[in-house]
Amino acid sequence: MSDEVQYFITPTGDGFHAFYHGNKIGEITFVRIGADKLIIDYTGVEPVYRRQHIGLTLVRNVASWARQHHLRVLTLCPFARAMFNRFPEFDDIRLMNAH
Repeated sequence: MSDEVQYFITPTGDGFHAFYHGNKIGEITFVRIGADKLIIDYTGVEPVYRRQHIGLTLVRNVASWARQHHLRVLTLCPFARAMFNRFPEFDDIRLMNAH
């Protein structure tokens, strides 16, 4: 199933949406702060699609976007914070440890 999930940046450029067969099943949002930071403030996945790494992939999409734009990331969203704490792949863009 994960191969069929598509991820797109939102039209307003403040997050990503996950779609499965044309239906939005997840989203992550962030707020830009100044020229070099962003705050992930929300991650949500429809309950039936949880535990399929969709939330993690949304976090990875924001991380990739942040790297491309030379931004550091602060995670206020509890899910995103948990992913940042669990996976060292995010250490290069982490603004501060938020346990």
